[in-house]
Amino acid sequence: MAGIILTADSTCDLTGELTERYHVAGYTPLHIVLGEKSYEDGVDITPSEIYKNFEATGILPKTAAVNVGEYIDFFRPFVEAGNSVIHINLGSALSSSYQNAKTAAAELGNVYPIDSCSLSTGTGHLVIEAAKLIEQGLSVPEIAEKLKELTKKVHASFVVDKLDYLRAGGRCSTLAMLGANLLRIKPSIFVDNKDGSMTVGKKYRGKLDNVLMQYVDEQLAAYEDIRTDKIFITHGGIGDDHVAVVYDYLKSKNIFNEIFITTASCTISSHCGPGTLGILFMTG
Repeated sequence: MAGIILTADSTCDLTGELTERYHVAGYTPLHIVLGEKSYEDGVDITPSEIYKNFEATGILPKTAAVNVGEYIDFFRPFVEAGNSVIHINLGSALSSSYQNAKTAAAELGNVYPIDSCSLSTGTGHLVIEAAKLIEQGLSVPEIAEKLKELTKKVHASFVVDKLDYLRAGGRCSTLAMLGANLLRIKPSIFVDNKDGSMTVGKKYRGKLDNVLMQYVDEQLAAYEDIRTDKIFITHGGIGDDHVAVVYDYLKSKNIFNEIFITTASCTISSHCGPGTLGILFMTG
């Protein structure tokens, strides 16, 4: 029976359990290029393999968008079966994937790409919201319009423990990295939910667990209308003990109905490194 199919880019970072719960039909993997070889994010390469390669060589992979042909091949079976497709993309300020999906949609018809204006589980929030809107029986144009409004209510940010990966990716100088690591400075990175661009926020200083709790407190205090249904803790391979500190701290506040822990995709991990953790939530 024809209906509405929900898909997303691989960078939404939802777990297998959430993929099943919200009936996500599939993900389009971005590309991870290491040397002469190209991999598909989350399919034939993992963040831990990227970290091992960086430790051995000091070289980060390049990342590349899903191209138009790949989107056409991905969407075509759904469309030819008579379905409409809602597809949630990585923010357009961060990747050309959204524009490529739009081009594919124009050729096929009945495909509705959504610019999440976010990354990681900021995008994941919109995937879940799309699933709920589909369940409510809204039409595809209505769902697409509501999702565009919801992008402004998603708040994504991270704290980066060490700047090695940002330095290797050309996002800070070696001198700044060495100074920050020496002084134990841990910058926060915020995603602008108006266009998906990233900016550096507060620079924290001190032990990582103390920084993470301060970061959580400040993020939760910054908004009066935080939605309490769900929040994500998403990390780039940070130690389980640090994740547990944040989870227990959030749990003790008794604000959120569900606290999800997810690992960042290869695309996200390539830029920030293993010592990265963020809380991602929505406002009302």
